[in-house]
Amino acid sequence: MQEEHVHLFYREGSSDKVYQAHLVKEGPGFVVRFEYGRRGQTLQIGAKTASPVPYEKAKTIFDKLVREKAAKGYTPDSSGKTYVGTAKEDQVSGVLPQLLNPIEEEELERLLKNDLFWMQEKFDGRRMLLQKLPDGTIQAINRKGLVVGFPAVIQKDAEICYADSFILDGEIVGEVYHVFDCLEINGHDLTGASYVKRYGMARSLVGGLENSLKLVDFWMSPSEKRKAFDQLQSDKAEGVVFKDFSSTYHAGRPNSGGPQVKFKFYATCSALVLSPVPSKRSVELCLLDSHDQKTFVGKVTIPANYEIPEMGAIVEVRYLYAYPGGSLYQPIYQGERDDIGQDACTLSQLKYKALADKDEEDT
Repeated sequence: MQEEHVHLFYREGSSDKVYQAHLVKEGPGFVVRFEYGRRGQTLQIGAKTASPVPYEKAKTIFDKLVREKAAKGYTPDSSGKTYVGTAKEDQVSGVLPQLLNPIEEEELERLLKNDLFWMQEKFDGRRMLLQKLPDGTIQAINRKGLVVGFPAVIQKDAEICYADSFILDGEIVGEVYHVFDCLEINGHDLTGASYVKRYGMARSLVGGLENSLKLVDFWMSPSEKRKAFDQLQSDKAEGVVFKDFSSTYHAGRPNSGGPQVKFKFYATCSALVLSPVPSKRSVELCLLDSHDQKTFVGKVTIPANYEIPEMGAIVEVRYLYAYPGGSLYQPIYQGERDDIGQDACTLSQLKYKALADKDEEDT
């Protein structure tokens, strides 16, 4: 029985974070403590054990904590390069998508009237980059930057695109890949070009194809955007995305706002499965507070066409609103998520009842 100390690092875009975990002897047993925060700044502290516990229990807690951080991309390599020294190191593509911040009703009205921002439909699928390497290999990359599996029909259709190499950005729904951006073509980096140019290159690759790769349309003028917005909302689409057509492409998520933002027609959250409900097709859900402590937010029924997720799995849930304290009202199960980490399962995602009531009065 010995003490253990692990120092982990994470660097992505403007994020440069440190996480330290400690398994140390205290009194009659052992405790698990941690510190976290931005590199070079004062770290916040916490504990996973309220009081000393037997070594075997503390070791289990400690190992689980380290595994969870590694799954999020933290690495013992001080460079902070994600997944170095972990089991997922061979999956790292070196390419990351640009992530979008959500907006509320007030900002929505401004962007609907702004000629500088195009509007596109937001699909209810999974974010995915599609890359063709110079040797002809086609690979899919999730929002974590990891190479993942994808439908064979998309691979087959991507192979017939004329370019020797490319990187596309889009959303996969079933066996259809909805393309809305192009980051590279024939070795030329397009991330520094305007969105209007990048969209034009995406159109040249897939715009004329009638297959599983479909170019996402856009609307420009305030009248076009308003009409399309109302129709998409009536059709119960997931939402819309607004993009500054002159903006360049930057991997990661801005601290706030940004040249590309999203608006959802309904609330969703990514939650952790706390435990299955015995003898029922439902699971208990939880979210993490600012200190990584779990908060119970209710139960959700698992439809018959889905497998029941295991304890600790990350799942997507649609809901009407949340009550103060976090309980979800009318949750609907949307499936498991393997493209995000537990750091996305926070209470800060929730849309509470007071705001939901206002939204309902405005519609």
